Order: sequence, then C-alpha cells, then structure tokens
Amino acid sequence: MSDNFTQTSSTSWFTRLKNSAIGTIAGLMLFLSAFAVLFWNEGRAVDTHKMLQEGAGAVVSISSSTVDPANAGKLVHVSGKTSTNDVLEDPIFGVSLNAIVLRRKVEMLQWQETKKSVTTKKVGGGTETKSTYSYKKDWSESLIDSNKFEYADGHENPAFMIFETESWNAKNVSLGAFKLTPSQIGNIGGAEKYDLTKENRIKKKIAGKARVVGGVMFIGSKAQDKVGDLRVQMEVVYPGDVSIIAAQSGNSFAPYATKVGGSISMLRTGVKSAAEMFQAAEAANTTLTWVMRFVGFMMMFSGLKMIVRILSVLADIVPLFGSIVSGGTSLIALLVALFLSLITIAIAWIFYRPLIGGILILVAIGALVMARSKSKKEAPAAEDEAAFGR
Repeated sequence: MSDNFTQTSSTSWFTRLKNSAIGTIAGLMLFLSAFAVLFWNEGRAVDTHKMLQEGAGAVVSISSSTVDPANAGKLVHVSGKTSTNDVLEDPIFGVSLNAIVLRRKVEMLQWQETKKSVTTKKVGGGTETKSTYSYKKDWSESLIDSNKFEYADGHENPAFMIFETESWNAKNVSLGAFKLTPSQIGNIGGAEKYDLTKENRIKKKIAGKARVVGGVMFIGSKAQDKVGDLRVQMEVVYPGDVSIIAAQSGNSFAPYATKVGGSISMLRTGVKSAAEMFQAAEAANTTLTWVMRFVGFMMMFSGLKMIVRILSVLADIVPLFGSIVSGGTSLIALLVALFLSLITIAIAWIFYRPLIGGILILVAIGALVMARSKSKKEAPAAEDEAAFGR
C-alpha cells in the first residue's frame, strides 16, 4: 500500500468571500490582542531587569559548609557539590541507583501523518488545492491518534502504551550543610544516559520480548522494528556541582522577594559565580523580550492580513489582479504592523524609560512615511492595470 496520497479540492469564489469575511473578525481580535502582548512584554522586561539589578547588588556569596543564622532572609549565592543517600528505583525495569533524578523515557514506533498543500487560483475567483498526505513510521513519547488520519486504513496505531515515560526525584539532597527544596532538586540538570546492558534484573515477562542495542532497550519484534514496538532509555542525574542564588531560609532556601516586585530563585548546574548567574539571567531576559516582540509583531501583521484579505479575494476574479492586490496589501500590512508595533513599544518605554521610547517613536514615524508613500504608488498602478484591462 502506498504511503503517499493526493487529494484535489475546489473552493468557489463565494465560499472564499464568506471565509474571508469570517476571517476579518478573527483578524481584528488577533490585531487588538497584539497591542496587549507588546505592552505587557515591555513592562515585564523592565520589571525583570530592575529585579535582577536589585538582586545583583544585594547578593552575598557564602560557603556551603556551614549555616550562618546571620544570613537568614538574605539573598545568598552558594556553590558546591550535591549529595544524597536516596536510592531511586524503576520497579518495572529493575534499575536501582544512588542518584538525584532517574528518568525512564519510553517511545513507541507509530505512524505519523504529514500534509503538504499547493493552491492555485482559477479564473472567476475560485481556487484548486492539491493536498498530499504522507505517512512514515517514527518514535514518539505520546500516543498518536490514527483515527484522525485522512487515510487511516493501513496506518493504524495502538490505542495505548504498556509502559510510559516516568521519572523519580530524590527527596533528600544536600548542598553542604544546606537542604535543597523539591523544586530545586527538579531543576538540576546534567542528565546522563544509563546503559541498560548493565541490567540483569529485568522482569521475565519483559526480558523475553526485549533486546538491548547500544544501551537502549527495544521491546516487541525481535528483528525489524514494527509499529507498536517500544524504545526504552534511562537517564540519570548523579550528584554534582550546582550553584544557587536564593534567600536563606533556615538550613534551606526560598524565593527572595525584591523591593521592586518579583522574586529571585536561581539554580545552575556547575560552579558559577554570582556575577555569571545574573549575567545569564539578564541575557535570558533580553532573548525572551525580543522573542515576544517578534510574536507581538507577527500577531499584528497576521491580523491585518486577515482583515484586508477580502480585498484580494474580491480582485481574484482576475487572478493577476488578485495577486497584485495581495502583494500590495501584504506589504502595506507589514509596514503598518511595524509602525504600530514600534509605537506600542515606544509608549511602553516612555512609561518606563522615556529616552529610549522617544527614539522608537521617531523610527515608527519613518515606517509610517514609507507605508504612505508605498500606498500612493500602488494606487496609480492599480488604476493603470484596470484601464489596461478595459
């Protein structure tokens, strides 16, 4: 049976008009939501920056060997090697280790569907779409519902997994004289793969159907992998070096409440200085800020495109005209979205940082001038095309 199937469907001009009219409402909601996202992001970025600045100025580096009551409630920085006496065990696969985290990762070989579509315009405003559905086998931790496939026949996936991904964390982990909190224990990284060929305690009901290749266990078919087979890998976090910045609370830690709002509680794998940890946090804040700016801009741009899409659909009675209108409106939507995004960011920065906000407003005005200039050039071009058509 072929694993590639093609469907051809047609959409009338009137149906496209109806869909674009509905899309206008959704586009308006997306467009308005973009303002809230952009403004919120700038406030979040500034608040986080102020919080980190306060923390960097207040943090005290201390030794992990003793707990000094004089540091109670202070923001402290501690580095050292973790330790635990806890033994973590996977009761099914018989893995038992002195570790901080033990994770069993289970994947099932399943059919996965991909869809690729190509749409062409037809005279009269309708469209024809060719959709190709492809099916291939791949490993996945989550179940894939084959009932939702376009061509489910011959691509059926099992309805359940006999084993699932699971993890175990040590309850008692020390950093010198300090005890780590459950959330800190869960945030310790540095996981290593555990070679399952070392294990000879696997239950008999599994051992008869299992084979280990390269330290990874495969359960099911003994020769060629088939849909429904499982792939099991073990990951372990052993005791190692960590660095923490948080408030000292007894012989443990708690989030440090800053005066500007927000709290600080950081853990990094390895020995890191307080300066390095705050620099990394500032870099992460900057990255997130730019990511959210792009998200807000794309929300605004996509919303505007959905709002004006009906214009290109109307012009698609003659596909050439529709393409011209679509290209022109997309460019204008891009420039308007850039202008409004910069204005929104600038207003937020005026509220928080007036100087930078003023500069952004000047840039935004430049984008608006370009948009207006482009729209004036598009209008005569459209009139010339219409005259040529007559």
